[in-house]
Amino acid sequence: MNDPANVSLFVDDRGAGTPVVLLHSGGMSSRQWRSLAERLAANHRVLAPDLLGSGKNPPWPGDLPFGYELDVAAVARVLDRVDGAVHLVGHSYGGLVALTLARTHPRRVRSIALYDPVAFGVLRDPADPAGLADLARAEAQPVFTDEARGGGEDWMEAFVDYWNGPGAWRALPATSREQFLRVGRKVFREVMSLMHDRTGAAAYAGLAAPALLLSGERSPTAAQRVTAVLAGALPDARREVIPGAGHMGPLTHGAMVDALIARHIDAVDEAA
Repeated sequence: MNDPANVSLFVDDRGAGTPVVLLHSGGMSSRQWRSLAERLAANHRVLAPDLLGSGKNPPWPGDLPFGYELDVAAVARVLDRVDGAVHLVGHSYGGLVALTLARTHPRRVRSIALYDPVAFGVLRDPADPAGLADLARAEAQPVFTDEARGGGEDWMEAFVDYWNGPGAWRALPATSREQFLRVGRKVFREVMSLMHDRTGAAAYAGLAAPALLLSGERSPTAAQRVTAVLAGALPDARREVIPGAGHMGPLTHGAMVDALIARHIDAVDEAA
């Protein structure tokens, strides 16, 4: 049987020029970056992979252990197919994957642009009281860490409502709920692995690539604190808070988020 961690990821590959890699959030697919990909492809090669078990890739086996490092390794193999350093863009879970790639493969990274990266280890070392208190709000729900129910409808409701507010899950169209539930078990595994991440803020101090750190005005406190802590830890970072946006800002406020990311990438290219 083939190892599901070593599959060649599906990649939406378009345009030509300096490469940009777009990494989607947990439960989504590369399609979430469609508008940004179309914008950047005018003068960049844009690669938007589906992460393991997502989009057009084979489903992740529900009973197989998983850690986010497997997605990092899978995207690193995508980078191996690209000449030169890349701009990395990531949202939420994809932001953590992008940030980890930048930390572990710094010479492959030209810049990073992240929206609410779930690098929760920076809240633990050193301890960030406000961020940790907000994480505890999610962890206090028994379903959240329940191995038997992880990825099912009760778990997904707790997950989506944490990120987007009470009632968000039930307000989704039935087709959207079905799509989330199809990848629910893998999303549960993602969340459990990132909640055990202990990579502290100091680990990112050597990441010299220019960084744009975005968060929504209405994003959960923990997500906002991650970008604030990273802004202080990274040597060349700029932080922007998107007015009126929440955690799904790349979708709900796509025009503003896309414009900020495109300007960041253009500025780095022009300075090179």
